[in-house]
Amino acid sequence: MENCTIARAMAILGERWTFVVLRDIFAGIRRFDDMRQRSGIPRQVLANRLAMLVDNGVLRRVPYREPGARPRDEYRLTDKGFDLYPVLAAVAEWGNRYLADPEGPPVAIVHRECGQEVQSVMRCASGHDALKPREVASAPGKGARRR
Repeated sequence: MENCTIARAMAILGERWTFVVLRDIFAGIRRFDDMRQRSGIPRQVLANRLAMLVDNGVLRRVPYREPGARPRDEYRLTDKGFDLYPVLAAVAEWGNRYLADPEGPPVAIVHRECGQEVQSVMRCASGHDALKPREVASAPGKGARRR
């Protein structure tokens, strides 16, 4: 794979249903049948997405067993998975701004403490907040290689 972390991330996250699965898990839906019912993802597609996210360390399986039923797994976020929440929030913010129905977006991501909507903000390591896209640039990183 090329030496590009965006391409590597999209190899994991770029499939259509991946963020739908992550959306549900961030919303507290952790069991296969509940995800399938809520999202409408075909069974095999959901199984493949979950397996891929587990294989890539975004989710982990946690066994559970309902009384009288066979053992099953539910899916929990790893630290790597929790680190995707700002990405999901930014995608939701963009979708809410440009793709919502005329009545407004179906879901808002809000701060639990005050109830206000959360906004995605770019910040540099020196603490400068609310950077605009034209205020940032790409620069070679430590792992950059010449082609």
